[in-house]
Amino acid sequence: MSDAQYYKLVVFVPVTHLEAVKNAIFTAGAGRQGDYGACCWQTLGIGQFMPLAGSQPFIGQQDTLQQVAEYRVETLCPASQVQAVVQALQAAHPYEEAAFEFLPVYTPHLQ
Repeated sequence: MSDAQYYKLVVFVPVTHLEAVKNAIFTAGAGRQGDYGACCWQTLGIGQFMPLAGSQPFIGQQDTLQQVAEYRVETLCPASQVQAVVQALQAAHPYEEAAFEFLPVYTPHLQ
Protein backbone atom coordinates (compact mmCIF):
# COMPACT_ATOMS: atom_id res chain seq x y z
CA MET A 1 0.00 0.00 0.00
CA SER A 2 1.34 3.47 -0.88
CA ASP A 3 0.62 6.75 0.85
CA ALA A 4 -0.48 8.44 -2.39
CA GLN A 5 -3.10 11.15 -1.98
CA TYR A 6 -5.88 11.60 -4.52
CA TYR A 7 -8.28 14.43 -5.20
CA LYS A 8 -11.52 14.57 -7.11
CA LEU A 9 -11.43 17.39 -9.63
CA VAL A 10 -14.80 18.96 -10.39
CA VAL A 11 -14.88 21.42 -13.30
CA PHE A 12 -17.70 23.11 -15.20
CA VAL A 13 -17.16 23.39 -18.95
CA PRO A 14 -19.31 24.82 -21.75
CA VAL A 15 -20.44 22.21 -24.26
CA THR A 16 -18.27 23.74 -26.98
CA HIS A 17 -15.04 23.04 -25.05
CA LEU A 18 -15.83 19.78 -23.27
CA GLU A 19 -13.51 17.49 -25.21
CA ALA A 20 -10.63 19.99 -25.34
CA VAL A 21 -10.67 20.50 -21.57
CA LYS A 22 -10.99 16.76 -20.84
CA ASN A 23 -8.11 15.95 -23.19
CA ALA A 24 -5.94 18.62 -21.57
CA ILE A 25 -6.53 17.42 -18.00
CA PHE A 26 -6.10 13.76 -18.95
CA THR A 27 -2.82 14.53 -20.72
CA ALA A 28 -1.65 16.42 -17.61
CA GLY A 29 -2.25 13.41 -15.35
CA ALA A 30 -5.89 13.36 -14.25
CA GLY A 31 -8.35 10.60 -15.04
CA ARG A 32 -6.38 7.45 -14.18
CA GLN A 33 -8.07 4.79 -12.13
CA GLY A 34 -6.15 1.56 -11.80
CA ASP A 35 -5.45 0.21 -15.27
CA TYR A 36 -7.86 2.67 -16.94
CA GLY A 37 -7.25 6.13 -18.33
CA ALA A 38 -9.42 9.07 -19.39
CA CYS A 39 -11.95 8.15 -16.66
CA CYS A 40 -14.55 10.74 -15.71
CA TRP A 41 -18.19 11.33 -14.95
CA GLN A 42 -19.97 14.09 -16.81
CA THR A 43 -23.47 15.50 -16.56
CA LEU A 44 -25.10 18.25 -18.57
CA GLY A 45 -26.70 21.18 -16.76
CA ILE A 46 -27.15 24.92 -16.88
CA GLY A 47 -24.52 27.26 -15.48
CA GLN A 48 -25.38 30.82 -14.52
CA PHE A 49 -23.22 33.91 -14.06
CA MET A 50 -23.21 37.67 -14.50
CA PRO A 51 -20.04 39.29 -15.84
CA LEU A 52 -19.23 42.34 -13.71
CA ALA A 53 -17.30 45.51 -14.46
CA GLY A 54 -13.71 44.73 -15.42
CA SER A 55 -14.51 41.27 -16.78
CA GLN A 56 -13.89 40.12 -20.33
CA PRO A 57 -16.50 37.37 -20.72
CA PHE A 58 -16.10 34.61 -23.27
CA ILE A 59 -19.91 34.37 -23.34
CA GLY A 60 -22.39 37.15 -22.52
CA GLN A 61 -22.12 40.81 -21.67
CA GLN A 62 -21.24 42.74 -18.54
CA ASP A 63 -24.09 43.27 -16.07
CA THR A 64 -26.34 40.82 -17.93
CA LEU A 65 -27.32 37.49 -16.38
CA GLN A 66 -26.16 34.63 -18.61
CA GLN A 67 -27.21 30.98 -18.61
CA VAL A 68 -25.11 28.45 -20.51
CA ALA A 69 -25.30 24.72 -21.18
CA GLU A 70 -22.29 23.32 -19.32
CA TYR A 71 -20.98 19.93 -18.32
CA ARG A 72 -19.96 19.10 -14.78
CA VAL A 73 -16.91 16.85 -15.16
CA GLU A 74 -15.56 14.82 -12.23
CA THR A 75 -12.33 12.84 -12.31
CA LEU A 76 -9.56 11.62 -10.02
CA CYS A 77 -6.23 13.37 -9.83
CA PRO A 78 -3.14 12.31 -7.85
CA ALA A 79 -1.79 15.05 -5.58
CA SER A 80 1.49 14.99 -7.48
CA GLN A 81 -0.30 16.12 -10.66
CA VAL A 82 -2.60 18.84 -9.29
CA GLN A 83 -0.45 21.80 -10.41
CA ALA A 84 0.03 20.40 -13.92
CA VAL A 85 -3.68 19.65 -14.21
CA VAL A 86 -4.63 23.17 -13.07
CA GLN A 87 -2.29 24.70 -15.65
CA ALA A 88 -3.66 22.47 -18.43
CA LEU A 89 -7.26 23.15 -17.40
CA GLN A 90 -6.77 26.90 -17.39
CA ALA A 91 -4.99 26.84 -20.75
CA ALA A 92 -7.77 24.81 -22.43
CA HIS A 93 -10.81 26.35 -20.71
CA PRO A 94 -12.38 29.30 -22.54
CA TYR A 95 -13.65 31.17 -19.46
CA GLU A 96 -11.69 34.02 -17.91
CA GLU A 97 -12.49 32.49 -14.49
CA ALA A 98 -12.98 28.74 -14.86
CA ALA A 99 -15.05 27.22 -12.04
CA PHE A 100 -13.28 24.18 -10.57
CA GLU A 101 -12.37 22.58 -7.27
CA PHE A 102 -10.27 19.75 -5.88
CA LEU A 103 -11.78 17.64 -3.10
CA PRO A 104 -9.69 15.17 -1.07
CA VAL A 105 -10.97 11.62 -1.43
CA TYR A 106 -10.31 8.36 0.33
CA THR A 107 -9.43 5.83 -2.36
CA PRO A 108 -8.36 2.58 -0.65
CA HIS A 109 -8.50 0.66 -3.94
CA LEU A 110 -5.85 3.00 -5.40
CA GLN A 111 -3.57 3.10 -2.36
